[in-house]
Amino acid sequence: MESQLAAEPETAGVAAPGAFVSFVRFVVCGGGVGVLASGAVALLAGVVPWVVANAVITVASTVLCTELHALFTFGTGRRAGWRRHWQSAGSATAAYAVTSLAVLVLHLVQSSPGMLAEQIVYLGASGLAGVGRFVVLRVFVFAAGEGGRGRGLGRARVDGGAVAVSAVPAAAVAVAPVSVVPVSLSPLVLVAGA
Repeated sequence: MESQLAAEPETAGVAAPGAFVSFVRFVVCGGGVGVLASGAVALLAGVVPWVVANAVITVASTVLCTELHALFTFGTGRRAGWRRHWQSAGSATAAYAVTSLAVLVLHLVQSSPGMLAEQIVYLGASGLAGVGRFVVLRVFVFAAGEGGRGRGLGRARVDGGAVAVSAVPAAAVAVAPVSVVPVSLSPLVLVAGA
């Protein structure tokens, strides 16, 4: 007797990687592009105002990262498409605001910080914003299904020898509680990326 599963044509494609593998890929792709972008912002800021340089490099690096994340990080098996680019741009806009605010605060605390201090603050803020972006991209933008809707965690049940799989909505994924504590605005804290 031949299994019904063996008779089915293979149409599902490549399985999406798990959360840990996706996060490692996200760090490699996003972090690599982020480090290059950081240097590009510093170079471009010599010609145009820093906020403009950050905006231009953020747009370019977001387009590149969205393609990398679609093909490699989240394993969709196809290019991102316009909808995913626009969805990803929303999280990049939030990341832009976080990095700009961090450097603005640095300049308020130190009237003329060096390039190293700017880079440490920028990269620290980028790292924090990156964790938030990962969650948004994994749960909403590159979720299973067209347009990033409906990522679910599969639940399997056996019913008379056949296996049925149902999806659990992404909203059912538990998130660890986070507490916010006040932090002083000393240059030491800002350099540490807090």
